[in-house]
Amino acid sequence: MANYNNLLLENQGGVLFITIDRPSKMNALNIETVKEINAAMQEVYDDPEVRGVIITGSGEKAFVAGADISEIAELNEVNGRRFAERGQDVFAMIEECPKPVIAAVNGFALGGGCELAMACHIRVASDNALFGQPEVNLGIIPGYGGTQRLTQLVGKGKAMELMMTGDMVSAHEAKELGLVNHVTAPEDLISKCLEIMQKIVAKAPLAVGMIVDCVNAWYDKEEHGYQTEANSFSRCCGSEDFKEGTSAFLEKRKPHFKGE
Repeated sequence: MANYNNLLLENQGGVLFITIDRPSKMNALNIETVKEINAAMQEVYDDPEVRGVIITGSGEKAFVAGADISEIAELNEVNGRRFAERGQDVFAMIEECPKPVIAAVNGFALGGGCELAMACHIRVASDNALFGQPEVNLGIIPGYGGTQRLTQLVGKGKAMELMMTGDMVSAHEAKELGLVNHVTAPEDLISKCLEIMQKIVAKAPLAVGMIVDCVNAWYDKEEHGYQTEANSFSRCCGSEDFKEGTSAFLEKRKPHFKGE
């Protein structure tokens, strides 16, 4: 396996654990980490010894608490589109993986972290987990597929509310909404993921991969939802509200948006 700066990889009997390991940053996704997730998923595709994947975050506070705002603040309308499309491509690798991918959500799953969890086939959350897409507070929108996957999982009305308000939901509410499959005590999180994974990897691998293909086919990605998201993310990156939102976040003050 390759060496990673921001990920920990461990193969436990054919189940590859991918741990986002930036605890000092609440495991926030920076550009390097997204690239490393891409490389790790390529290993999953290429290695016949890997039968399934569990993605989690380092420490007890966060799965992934969002994206790296200091990097996002540097985006403009041109590179914002590429930023979104690159993240969408990486998360599509997870969603389309022919091997089962389970998110073990331990703590905050916000912004890009919620998007990462939603890209996985199954989500198991500890009862202290919190989910949300708070990008609107920065004058921006989810850009890694969140506008599409959240709508698919919880329905149009609730997705609109969560993304427009930026509100967080608890693990138990997330389960009621269909955003997560199971909620456990923190100490039982990994064992529950392994329990589900062992059931799946005992089945026919070809059939499991085809189930992934068929379920994903229900959501016709030839439509323009993801491209619309990337275009809209890009437009947000060119706005004054985006500059104000990210500046306010980094300066730890309340933003004052003007709609321009």
